[in-house]
Amino acid sequence: MRISRGIGSISLALALTGLGGGALAQEKWPSKPVRMIVPFTATSASNALGRIVGQRLSEMWGQPIVVDNRPGAGGLIGSELTRQAAPDGYTLTMIGQPHLSNALLRDKKPYDPLSDFTAIVFVGSNPNVIVVGKGVEAKTIPDLIALAKARPGAMNFGSAGVGSSSHLAGALFVSKAGINVVHVPFRIGADSRSALIAGTIQFYVYPLPAIVGMIKAGTLRALAVGSPKRAAALPDVPTSAEAGFPQYRSESWFGLIAPRGLPKRLVTRINADTVSVLKEPATRERFVQQGAEPGFGPPDHFEKLLRAEYAELAPLIKSIGMKLN
Repeated sequence: MRISRGIGSISLALALTGLGGGALAQEKWPSKPVRMIVPFTATSASNALGRIVGQRLSEMWGQPIVVDNRPGAGGLIGSELTRQAAPDGYTLTMIGQPHLSNALLRDKKPYDPLSDFTAIVFVGSNPNVIVVGKGVEAKTIPDLIALAKARPGAMNFGSAGVGSSSHLAGALFVSKAGINVVHVPFRIGADSRSALIAGTIQFYVYPLPAIVGMIKAGTLRALAVGSPKRAAALPDVPTSAEAGFPQYRSESWFGLIAPRGLPKRLVTRINADTVSVLKEPATRERFVQQGAEPGFGPPDHFEKLLRAEYAELAPLIKSIGMKLN
């Protein structure tokens, strides 16, 4: 009896001090600020949506969500930082299509975009929008194509870097249109906007949240959105089909990942809290104002989306001849 009581007392003491059971230790997450890596600049779509979600998660968790913009190499730098981070729940990353394409553009893959990471939650999607620069008189997509064909090799289109979602969207448009134009990558989003305003590049295919403000202000002009239906944020801008080019469709998506090995309890917790935030009417309204639709679903839903997208991107990248050494 004395031995039993002694063992029970020791077990209780260990549990209370957090040495004998993980329950109390598990409940403490997060006990410090959480970093959210955004692999692009502060003017990117991933940054806009990441900050909306991060603000609400910070309020729910009682800890700051520190958005860490790490642009460069078409998003590769941010993904690499994530892969190298500890799987403790204190590093999350808002990814998009470039997280997958970066592994397909190189003969030597920098990482496996599926097995080297933990998929947490599908955050949202948005149409890509074709924006023309100063001096481009085109009113429709066929007008833009006709201008490019009349001056082969003389027109430029911009992107956020080789392999970025804007590069893929622009290259797909060029391929579908059968035009000869020059790709101009930009590391900083503000530089691409300045180039459009100055007329040094003629068009750019942006994820809508990255440019919606300037379109609404009339600073830049949109020809069409690449989605099957018009964007609520820009109801006067036609779809690509309505603008005379039905063979073109282009949308972007975003989601949260973490380093490989993130404990399942944290995956479940972060997913549930994020989905709760995405269901809030105020969050939905903020997404719609940015030109995006909130995401949904458990972790395996997002993992399946990533796998399906990866399988679709491989032949697309091959067909348009996009490659990095």
